[in-house]
Amino acid sequence: MSPRDLMLVLVVVAAWAVNFLTSALAMREIPPFLFTALRFALLALPLAWLVKRPAPGQWPRLLAVCLCIGVLHFGLSFTALKLAGDLSSPAIVMQSYVPMTTLLAWWWLGERFAWRTGLAIGISFAGVLVLGLDPTVMDHPMSLVLMLVSAAFLAIGTVLMKGLRGMDVYSQQGWTAIFAVLPLLAISAVLEPGALATLPQWSWVAWAGALYAAFVSSLLGHGLYYVLVQRHPVARVMPWLLLVPVLAMGLGIAFWGDRPGPRLLIGGAMVLGGVLLIALRALSRQRPAPRAEEI
Repeated sequence: MSPRDLMLVLVVVAAWAVNFLTSALAMREIPPFLFTALRFALLALPLAWLVKRPAPGQWPRLLAVCLCIGVLHFGLSFTALKLAGDLSSPAIVMQSYVPMTTLLAWWWLGERFAWRTGLAIGISFAGVLVLGLDPTVMDHPMSLVLMLVSAAFLAIGTVLMKGLRGMDVYSQQGWTAIFAVLPLLAISAVLEPGALATLPQWSWVAWAGALYAAFVSSLLGHGLYYVLVQRHPVARVMPWLLLVPVLAMGLGIAFWGDRPGPRLLIGGAMVLGGVLLIALRALSRQRPAPRAEEI
């Protein structure tokens, strides 16, 4: 990478990592599904004017991608972040979507991978098990479960996305935002009754978290990521993006009171190491790696 592109990828890393902290702060006041709906409502305002119609016959696949990623992945991942006692474990466990995507592409699309990639997948999943034994994680087991389910929906959406044609990053984000708002509001009405009535009580911190998630993390972060993957193979960019959970862990220690124990550190290293091996194997074979995503 050129120094300019390296600077761009570091901006993406910072935008996505800080989002863990700002979103966690916002969700002290806004329940997670309503927070997700607000994020996408804000994001839809500028992007609704930029979306392109999908190719004929693509609407069902596009809708499925938007529901898997916009509603189920983001809604559950923010719920997991809300339930977690730290920022570190959710940021790390989310990366398990990469080996999940590789397995789904093998089962669903017939994509093959060598034994080294299989070993990397095994290391990543074993890392989740080790991380799950950390006392902080064991105190909030539902957070771990929901983040794994969230990662699974992201993997499904990523595999489905491979079949979409003629969709740029802003169209993809725009349609996701447009389709996700109403289902998220409906889920919030059922699971978080009365949450919308608290809107006048939200502080500037809550609004700043939602604005950051919409415009810095999504619009800026994904926009720059799209520029980078137009210039470089995804597998070349992905290893740098593994700095996201590392920086999120540092922010958690500095501002959230995280005190990661040895199991979390060892398990996290196994998860991220496995993801790194998958990316490096994909780069060496010039095979597309799964798209990077953020929370």
